[in-house]
Amino acid sequence: MMTDLPNVLTLSRIAAIPVMVVLASIRSPATDFAACVVFGLAGITDYFDGKLARDYGQTSDLGRMLDPIADKLLVAAALMMLVGTDRLSAVGLYPAIVIMLRELLVSGLREYLAGMRIGLPVTVLAKWKTGVQMGALGTLLAGNPSAEFLGIPWLPVAIIGEAMLFTAAALTLITGWDYLLAGLRHASQPHRAPDPVRE
Repeated sequence: MMTDLPNVLTLSRIAAIPVMVVLASIRSPATDFAACVVFGLAGITDYFDGKLARDYGQTSDLGRMLDPIADKLLVAAALMMLVGTDRLSAVGLYPAIVIMLRELLVSGLREYLAGMRIGLPVTVLAKWKTGVQMGALGTLLAGNPSAEFLGIPWLPVAIIGEAMLFTAAALTLITGWDYLLAGLRHASQPHRAPDPVRE
């Protein structure tokens, strides 16, 4: 149900997106740090909604549909804000492109395989990728002004964030390739056509 705690957490991740966007668009040290905090809290819900759903038997088709949508909306919004507000260097743009393309690839594969009633399980490496990616995006949203806001102006936040983004992009290429191979393997096997839609 929509009011189950796991689904509420997933919906809160979507609701956090406009808040993060507004805070990041103001471009002050305090609001940059606040945008990072909002993004971080939203990212944490990605772990807890799935864990609570499994632990308390509250898994549902609605949750399975909303969870990946919420994840991709959050990541896409963060990447677009980073690019649109010039928080990425010219080199940092490339891992951002890799991450965005991988999200589209996996979404397309999941949609195709869903038509064959085949799921695409999340691998352990993909979970690590998600953790590094969320950390990178949150760090980049904070940026160097947040370090000044926190009284540690010597900390190269932007450099750390971009290094993490490159790491996430490398993991993205590996996991994206694994998902692509899995999708091609299923697509090449004979399968029963889905039941026709009844009108």
